Amino acid sequence: MQVENRVVIATHIKIIGFTMYWTLELASKLEDAPWPASKDELIDYAMRSGAPLEVIENLQEIEDEGDIYESIEDIWPDYPSKEDFFFNEEEY
Repeated sequence: MQVENRVVIATHIKIIGFTMYWTLELASKLEDAPWPASKDELIDYAMRSGAPLEVIENLQEIEDEGDIYESIEDIWPDYPSKEDFFFNEEEY
């Protein structure tokens, strides 16, 4: 009986919602997107460019208020910039 409850709970969580997550690999699929772009334009680009399904799902999860996105940072504020990867040898 307990196993059945776990299955029902897991199924219920899956049905309720999808958690949007970004990784560097997923976000990199949008580097060449036609910025600035609307949500629909980004989804169209992701589909045409063969981006992984997770990218398209993440874009679909964005609440659409007609916003125009200037860059990936507008979608994923924690996206690391190129400056985050520079190593300054003079500091060490």
